[in-house]
Amino acid sequence: MAAEQRKALEQLMGDTFMSGPDLSAPKLAITDPKLCRSYLVGTCPHDLFTNTKQDIGPCPRTHSEAHKTEYQEASVEQKRQWGFEFDYMNEMKNHIEECNRRIDGMQRRLEKNPEEIRQTNALLKQISDLKASIAAWVEEIGIMGYAGHVAVARQEFYKLECAQALKVDKERELKNLNDTSGPSGHQKLQVCDVCGAYLSRLDNDRRLADHFYGKMHLGYAQMRKTYDALQKELKDRPPPHREPELSAGPRGGGDVNGFGGDRGYGGRGGYGRW
Repeated sequence: MAAEQRKALEQLMGDTFMSGPDLSAPKLAITDPKLCRSYLVGTCPHDLFTNTKQDIGPCPRTHSEAHKTEYQEASVEQKRQWGFEFDYMNEMKNHIEECNRRIDGMQRRLEKNPEEIRQTNALLKQISDLKASIAAWVEEIGIMGYAGHVAVARQEFYKLECAQALKVDKERELKNLNDTSGPSGHQKLQVCDVCGAYLSRLDNDRRLADHFYGKMHLGYAQMRKTYDALQKELKDRPPPHREPELSAGPRGGGDVNGFGGDRGYGGRGGYGRW
């Protein structure tokens, strides 16, 4: 009875109803916009930052190992015809530019506020005026001494020593202001120009190593390096012409063919500079 029921269900619903679909067989064409072309060519940016502060969530497109194998086994001519490298480069460009904007904003937040700038300029002017006064006194004292006006020269020499001491105080005040101004304060923060994380110049080697070998920093370093390599490789190759992929959803920052609106794919060049 059970066998007859199973056979009836298979005839009604198809052979895969009881056994399940064949997951190993690709169901989408490799050119289908539902597939993640970054995953086919290299590493999807969504996979680089999982469980980090820059986690951008799961990729909205399909990651198919079968299609990735198909792409890897395709000929050079076929890959050029598909042009998936341009999609990959364009997606990396969007993430790199977003990271660069974040880095620029964080750098601006570390700059002095208007009051600190005013104090700095005032101290610089005072120090400059004191330097000019000291130079004039030195010359005047020399002339007085040569003319034999020793008593007057001693009085001027006392003023010279006071000006020199005041100059030292102002220079110390300026140094303290530079060391403690801005949101960074005494921690002396600066921004990593690869991933945009705040780091302190006072960090020991262990803390710096934890950053430079951390998942987020390595992810951006890998993306920037891959992007630069692709940019050079595709420099003289025109992207393939495609019909607009209206069903694919926005890829971001590109034209109707999924490519950048221009051929400028700039970005920071460092992969671990400090």
